[in-house]
Amino acid sequence: MNSKLILITFSIPVLLAFQPAKANDDKSQLKQEAISIIQRFGGSLKPELKKAIDAGGPAHAISVCSEKAPAIAQSLSQDTGWTVKRVSLKARNDKTAIPDAWEKMVLEQFDQRQVNGESAAKMAFAEVVDGKFRFMKAQGVETVCLACHATKIKPEVEAALKDKYPQDLARGYSLGQIRGAFSLSRDL
Repeated sequence: MNSKLILITFSIPVLLAFQPAKANDDKSQLKQEAISIIQRFGGSLKPELKKAIDAGGPAHAISVCSEKAPAIAQSLSQDTGWTVKRVSLKARNDKTAIPDAWEKMVLEQFDQRQVNGESAAKMAFAEVVDGKFRFMKAQGVETVCLACHATKIKPEVEAALKDKYPQDLARGYSLGQIRGAFSLSRDL
C-alpha cells in the first residue's frame, strides 16, 4: 500500500512538470504553421502584383490587392482550417482589413516596438485568446508598396484608389514602416 502511495506522490509532480513543455511545443508548432501560411500568402500575392505592375503599372495592380488578396486569404482559410486575413490601423479595405480589439492592441504594440528600434521584418506575436490560438506578423512597407501607400502618389494611382477604395486610409507610409499585419487564428 505504501509503495502505491509513493508512486502516486512522485508521479503527479513528474506529470505536471511535462505539461508546460508540451504546451510550449504545441504553441511553437502552431507558430510554425502560421508562418508557413503567411509565406504561402506572400508567395501567391507577390507574383500576381509583379505581373500586374509589369502589365499596366501600379494603378493596374490595385485590382490585384482589392480582388486577389482577399481571395487568397479565403482560399488559405479553407485549405488550412485557420482564419487568415490582413489588418491595419490605417485600413485601405474597410470590409476586410479593419482590426478587432485584439488585433488593434497588437498593431499598436508593433508600432511601439518599431519606435524602440525593432525591425518590422522580424516582428510577430502569438497568444491564446478565448480558446483560439492567435498569431500576427507585421507587414513592413517594401519599395513596391510605396507606389500606392506613400504620401505622394501618381494621379492615375489616386484615381484607381478612389474607385476601388473610397474610404482609403492607407497612405503616408515610408520604407520599412509597419503597414499592417497578417492575422491568423485557429480554434484549439
